[in-house]
Amino acid sequence: MSVLESLTEWPVDHASAAIITRDGVADQFGDPARVFELASVTKPLVAYAVLVAVEEGAVELDDPAGPSGSTLAHLLSHASGLAYDTREVEAPPGEQRIYSSSGFEVAAEAVAEATGIEFGRYLSEAVCMPLGLSSTTLYGSAGHAARSSAADLAVFARELLNPRLLAPETFGKLTSVQFPGLDGFVPGYGKHRPNDWGIGFEIRSEKSPHWTGTRNSPRTFGHFGQAGTFLWVDPVLDAACVVLTDRPFGPWAKPLWSEFNDRVVDELSSQN
Repeated sequence: MSVLESLTEWPVDHASAAIITRDGVADQFGDPARVFELASVTKPLVAYAVLVAVEEGAVELDDPAGPSGSTLAHLLSHASGLAYDTREVEAPPGEQRIYSSSGFEVAAEAVAEATGIEFGRYLSEAVCMPLGLSSTTLYGSAGHAARSSAADLAVFARELLNPRLLAPETFGKLTSVQFPGLDGFVPGYGKHRPNDWGIGFEIRSEKSPHWTGTRNSPRTFGHFGQAGTFLWVDPVLDAACVVLTDRPFGPWAKPLWSEFNDRVVDELSSQN
């Protein structure tokens, strides 16, 4: 059984998946056009759109946004001090890694105000249309309310392997640790010291336990969502993986995701 075919054994009703290299989709599973809720896999798409706004000169990552002393960079790397799903301030900016969907909402509002364009439309025009992501939509919160397909996210993953919309310096913000040394929780996986995060993307570093595989390199960056979804990019492998399901994340997912990702890494490594 191939690694993607092992998804037939997962306790989900529907799943779509793809393994991606710089050349495109290397392997896929399920209906690539089926649209799934992304939950927090929304955040990387939102962050990418914000960085396009940075490229266009509409905003800067060090622009003030959110609580006093916070910037767009704080908001997009969970360092603003905002609570998970409210605008309540739980810590001063830059002191803790407090996972915050509301921070992404505030960041999206800042871009909308700077550009004069509603953020869902801005995301569509800045990221989805140039990449041809025809099934990707933001219908609500910039923290967790997008829908997409494996086909679209495979294209996005290829962009993350070989960026066309962002200059190298800007793209590097996504994959480099913002506000190093901050401790915090990865939802469902406990507290990590430190809890490294880039702009919009979690950075794997040496975290354990973790939703990626034990064999993914520390440079791996990505995100998972409560909807039972994940996307990761491993620069060492020069490859990426997308899995979308319709069963919410829970105890069922933790062993299966890590085992699956280990197999993906092993398969990719054997081909190099």
